[in-house]
Amino acid sequence: MTHLLDAADPLAAYRDRFVGAETSLVYFDGNSLGRPLKATGPRLARFVEEEWGGRLIRGWDEGWLELPERIGDDLGRVVLGAAPGQTTIGDSTTVLLYKLMRAAVAARPGRTEIVIDRDNFPTDRYVAAGVAEECGLTLRWIDVDPAAGVTPELLAEAVGPRTALVVLSQVSYRSAWIAEAAGLTRIAHEAGALILWDLCHSAGAVPVSLDEWDVDLAVGCTYKYLNGGPGSPAFCYVADRLLGELTQPVQGWLGSADPFLMGPTYAPAPGIRRFQSGTPPIVGMLAMRGMVALIEEAGIAAVREKSVALTTYAVELADEVLAPAGVVLGSPRDPARRGGHVTLNHPLMREATAALWARDVIPDYRDPGGLRLGLSPLSTSFAEVERGMELVRETLDGLTA
Repeated sequence: MTHLLDAADPLAAYRDRFVGAETSLVYFDGNSLGRPLKATGPRLARFVEEEWGGRLIRGWDEGWLELPERIGDDLGRVVLGAAPGQTTIGDSTTVLLYKLMRAAVAARPGRTEIVIDRDNFPTDRYVAAGVAEECGLTLRWIDVDPAAGVTPELLAEAVGPRTALVVLSQVSYRSAWIAEAAGLTRIAHEAGALILWDLCHSAGAVPVSLDEWDVDLAVGCTYKYLNGGPGSPAFCYVADRLLGELTQPVQGWLGSADPFLMGPTYAPAPGIRRFQSGTPPIVGMLAMRGMVALIEEAGIAAVREKSVALTTYAVELADEVLAPAGVVLGSPRDPARRGGHVTLNHPLMREATAALWARDVIPDYRDPGGLRLGLSPLSTSFAEVERGMELVRETLDGLTA
C-alpha cells in the first residue's frame, strides 16, 4: 500500500532534493525545523566566495539592502497571497510580533484589550502580556478546546468596543487546527479591532490568502516548512492600507526614511521598510530562497494536497496500529480543519519521544502527553510515515511491557 502511495504521488521526486532524505532516519519534525535542500550548501558557499568574499561591502549597493523586501515579495506571491510591497524579512518571530502588536495597539487609542486564546503559542502569549503591561492594557483570554482552536462563536463573544487587537494562529501549534481566517478577521473588524495572524505553522504547507481575507498584520518564521535553517529570520506582513498609519516601536537606522543621512532625528521610511530596524541578516535569509522557488515550482495547492494525504495516512495508521495501545488523536479528524502535523496523545509519549530519538525516529513532544508528527510535504514519503508509526507502536509496547 505504501509503495503504491509513493508511486502515485506526483510530488514524490521532490524528496530527493533534500539532504538526508535518502537515509533510514524517520523525520517527523519538519514543522519545527525543515530539512535543508541539497542546493543550499553550494548556494551559501557561492555567496561566501563570490558575493561576500568577492564584492565585500559593495554588496550592499548591489542588492543586499533590498533583499529583505525582494524575498518578502517572493514569499507574498508564492505562499502568503500578498501583493508586492507588504512583506519583509528580518528579526525573529518574537521581535516582529512585538513590533506589530505594539504598533497595532497604538493605532487604536482608547481601546483597552488584546484578545488572545490560552492555547496560542507561548511566545505570542508572552509578547501580548508584555505589550499589555507596557501599555496599560488588559488581556482578554479565549478558552479553547486544546484539540481544536478558536471558532467564530468564541471570538464573537470575546471582542467588543474595548478590543484593540486580536492575536490568533492560523494553524494551532499543538493540535494543527486550521482557523477560519477570513471569518475571524471579519469578526475582529466588525468590532473595530485590528487582527494579527501567526503563520508559523501554516506558511509553506497550508494555503494563505492575506489580501483576500483582508488581514491587517501577520508574522511567521521561515525554518519550518520554508526550510530556512536554524534561527533563520522571520517575516512580517502589513496590509498596504495600514503602512502609512502604523509606526513600529524599534526605531533603527534601516527603517528610517533616509538611512544614510545619519540625521539627528528619526522619520519612518515609506512602505514596508519602516518595519525594519537594524542591518538585514543577509546570510540567514539565503536558504529560504531555494525553498520558496521549490514551492512555486510544485504549486502551493499541490503541496497542500500532499500534506492532506500524508496526515490522513498518519491518522489511518494511528487508528489501526496505535489506538489499540490507548493512543488518542489530538488533532482534528477532518482534514479540512487540520494543518500539516498530527498530534497523538498517550500518557507515556514523553518517554516514547526520547526512546524514538535514540532509534533515529524524530518526532517532538508537547504537553500534556502529545507526540507531534510534523510531515513536511515535499520531503516526507508515505513509506517514511509507515515505518515511523510502526516504530512508535514498538516503542510504546516496550514501555508498557
